[in-house]
Amino acid sequence: MNFNMSITKNLIHIKSQLPEHVTLVAVSKTKPISDLKEAYNAGQRIFGENKIQEMVDKQPQMPTDVDWHMIGHVQRNKVKYMASFVSLIHGVDNFKLLKEIDKQALKHDRIINCLLQIKIATEESKFGMTAEEAEKILLSEAFSSLKNIKVVGVMGMATFTDDQTQLQQEFTFLKNTFNKLQEIKTENCNLQTISMGMSGDYKLAIDCGSTMVRVGSSIFGARNYSI
Repeated sequence: MNFNMSITKNLIHIKSQLPEHVTLVAVSKTKPISDLKEAYNAGQRIFGENKIQEMVDKQPQMPTDVDWHMIGHVQRNKVKYMASFVSLIHGVDNFKLLKEIDKQALKHDRIINCLLQIKIATEESKFGMTAEEAEKILLSEAFSSLKNIKVVGVMGMATFTDDQTQLQQEFTFLKNTFNKLQEIKTENCNLQTISMGMSGDYKLAIDCGSTMVRVGSSIFGARNYSI
């Protein structure tokens, strides 16, 4: 089935359901440029990729007013490839990565916005730091010396489950963590964003306090992982 005809329709439908304070990230990983352009023409400006190389390949093919979000796990040695243009990095799960982002941002005379990824899922495969580790980083002297990054919020990936009660607990935990960390305000830390919720659970995530949802298949159709 060809979903392309309905990308515009899907976008309009999802946006009509989102409260004004919630930002939509269109997750375009594995999708061809033609799909991204259709979403762009329908008014979408924020696109999320989970592989740096794919984002780097797509970026010059899209208009310059696109905001690129890196939503996947980030390897430190690849930060340099996206440092000149990435708008927000969601998956910052350790201090060494923050330090590397700061170093590469400095080379481009930019300040790169970051979200701290908090581990909220029960699955071992999901990345993230504990709420305590996040607090320790934000209060550390080493963090205060980073001038080219800004921590603007938190991100979490919920467990892959249909159990609404469990999802609600995980989302609520992230919201509570955000509330606690939000009290920390420094030159390079001012928390505004809670990135949680994807195609299957974004409505529940918004009910639990999400301000940014990452939606892919509900916009672009099922993903093709064979490419």
